[in-house]
Amino acid sequence: MTRHVVLTGSESSGKTTLARAVAGLYAAPCVPEASRLLAEALHPDPLSAETVAPIAALAMRLDDEARERAPALVVHDTDLVSTLVYARHYYGDVAEWIVDEAKRRLADLYLLCRPDLPWVPDGVRDRPTDREAMHELFRRTLDDLGARATEISGTGAARSEAAARAIAMAGLVH
Repeated sequence: MTRHVVLTGSESSGKTTLARAVAGLYAAPCVPEASRLLAEALHPDPLSAETVAPIAALAMRLDDEARERAPALVVHDTDLVSTLVYARHYYGDVAEWIVDEAKRRLADLYLLCRPDLPWVPDGVRDRPTDREAMHELFRRTLDDLGARATEISGTGAARSEAAARAIAMAGLVH
């Protein structure tokens, strides 16, 4: 049975770096962030309400591809929960099918990254302020979905060690 761990949280909270580190620690595949892939493909055009469905579809395709390989553990650099949080935040709503898919595909563990790292502009990120408010939206959404979540903070090796402890405590690795 494949177990799924998702790194989630607000912009510039270390999700990608930590997802890669965790995947490397367990020799697990790392599913990339669908919204970043689409944002980079569309650049310089910004994401919009019209891109929410394509982001969700890409996230589902990437998830399906990882599930087909059936490894013991898959690490995700975000998932549909992020799509739903950002769609609600930026556009006021999200299609019900995305909510349904997010519930159906709920991961075994979410590592909610605190925005305690410096915000770094990268050409895609656009919200250096209000990161704590976004963090709270992620926390509440995870709670509302009944997701198992652990908050991760700190820097460098301490952050990776906290993630590894959370995964071990959840019983996802032996």
